[in-house]
Amino acid sequence: MNTATPTTKKERPPVFLGKKRAYLGTGRRKTAIARVFLTEGTGQIRINERPLEVYFTELKDHNAVVGPLLVTDVRNRVDVMVHVEGGGFSGQAGAVSQGVARALKQMFGLTTPIAPPPQPEAVEGAEPAAPAPEDAIVTMGKRLRDSGYLTRDGRMKERKKYGRKGARKSFQFSKR
Repeated sequence: MNTATPTTKKERPPVFLGKKRAYLGTGRRKTAIARVFLTEGTGQIRINERPLEVYFTELKDHNAVVGPLLVTDVRNRVDVMVHVEGGGFSGQAGAVSQGVARALKQMFGLTTPIAPPPQPEAVEGAEPAAPAPEDAIVTMGKRLRDSGYLTRDGRMKERKKYGRKGARKSFQFSKR
């Protein structure tokens, strides 16, 4: 009899850049793959050993990379080092965006559910306590998910079909 044993995901050893603990996130978009390393720092972003403004010159690509950091309000608290390859600039920007979001998720431990803080008991004669604000980390993960930064964009280029000029375009049809 086969008894299925549950397999657990193997924990990776921590990564260190210099003396700082780095958190790894991998992002993919079209054919681009980005490996993102987040460390505690001052807000520097380097992509393939170049500053963000030099690597991504278009504003939309720049905003895509910085988006997850702005949504979670950690733009000036973390340093980002990225190695990206494949695809074009827009695909690479999308891959870096997803990688940054995944690294933030790992850095702040958003993979484990966090129990809500205990509510203090009401005292007779006192005003009812205001509801406690949501935990900042829980809202950070929810903001990343709701903004769509953690979702993989699966749109790819459609392959060329045989007997045709491209994926959809055909040769001109002649009746006579």
